[in-house]
Amino acid sequence: MKSKLFRTSPDLLLLLAMQAGLIAQAQGPKPASYTIIDVGTLGGRNSFAYSNNHAGFVTGGANTPGQNDLVAQTGFLWYGGQPINLGTLGGSACPGCSSQGAAASANGSVAVLSETATSNGPNGEDFCEFGTHRQCLAAVWKNGTLTALPTLPGGNNSEDFFANSQGEIVGVSEIGTDAGGDDTCATPYQVRLFEATKWSPGGMPTPLPPLQGDTVSFAFMINDVGQVVGMSGLCSNVILPPFAGPSAPHAVLWDPDGTPHDLGTPPGGAGVSNVANSINNQGQVAMNSVMLDGTVHAFLWSDGASQDLGTFPQDSPVTVVPCCNNVNDRGQIVGFSFDTSFNQRALLWLGPGLAPIDLNTLVPADSPWYLLSPGGINDAGEIAATAVNLNTFELHAVVLTSIKGIGPVARGATKPPALPADLQKALFRRMRF
Repeated sequence: MKSKLFRTSPDLLLLLAMQAGLIAQAQGPKPASYTIIDVGTLGGRNSFAYSNNHAGFVTGGANTPGQNDLVAQTGFLWYGGQPINLGTLGGSACPGCSSQGAAASANGSVAVLSETATSNGPNGEDFCEFGTHRQCLAAVWKNGTLTALPTLPGGNNSEDFFANSQGEIVGVSEIGTDAGGDDTCATPYQVRLFEATKWSPGGMPTPLPPLQGDTVSFAFMINDVGQVVGMSGLCSNVILPPFAGPSAPHAVLWDPDGTPHDLGTPPGGAGVSNVANSINNQGQVAMNSVMLDGTVHAFLWSDGASQDLGTFPQDSPVTVVPCCNNVNDRGQIVGFSFDTSFNQRALLWLGPGLAPIDLNTLVPADSPWYLLSPGGINDAGEIAATAVNLNTFELHAVVLTSIKGIGPVARGATKPPALPADLQKALFRRMRF
């Protein structure tokens, strides 16, 4: 008697043939998932992407013709075409002043941090880390005008890092209290205490207090619900971005009313640095933590639990999610990792619990751009990033958009390029991790 398997063998053979075809297709060249749009610069060589919003607006900093030292830059806003110069608070009185476009709001305003023409005087603080020791202030750009936001009482410097769709802005402001001496604070030149700050759409600042027992705090992002994430600690163990940081012992979530909550140290963490820098409208928080073995891991915190996002196998175990809107409401996450020579590659997690993917494997094979550091991912899946041109070694802000249908052949696995020392230094100073 013939078996049922034998009688249905033609169907089985057809199924096996289809599976073999799929396997062959998987092993062959894959189509690209994303196309890359060059945002450009403000007339200089380089630009950096710091954020994008749900409308596709991108903000960042770019060289003007006189700013090609990789540190000085001017804030820009881009939504197609040429980037718009947001200017600086120094104006014509300070042609050497720098600024950064931090984030664009749905109400048409842009959060900007900017130097002024004023020196920080006897304190000599370098709050913006542009190396000029000028006063640095949070500001808002709207309808072509850049306006400084008020600091908290007694403060001389401030920074803003993100704006939500309602136009609420968060960042940090000094307060009128000295830290206790020039060598008290971990951040070089810092002599005053500072607190996380939320500015209303009308520009009024409200302090977001540090955790009990701490003296300083810093806010990175606010979602549309009004929740804010950041860090808290002592001036002696908190390092402000972008100076080799940020770093603080406590990752914090503030409720809309300003109540702070310690997100704790993830499993395996050393407890010396936990920084929360991205939050979506579901309340999921991306945070980076230094582990007991000295490596740095990215985690996704949700409902009181932290999930390790995993490291990229070919790289050193340093994987981070930078500031600020790098977790969208679909649970997609972007970050980056370093190889053993500290060259970096941009990464994509398609959801919590999934392994990170090298974004560079998903772009067309003939693209001259290598993706280094993401600046944000919106709910449409569009990604703002900083990339290096492999032909010219210029750094540019770029935008990744999904390719509909079957795209061209993808690049596939490649090693991160070894960047010149000045480019690598510039990335370390400005990539906000």
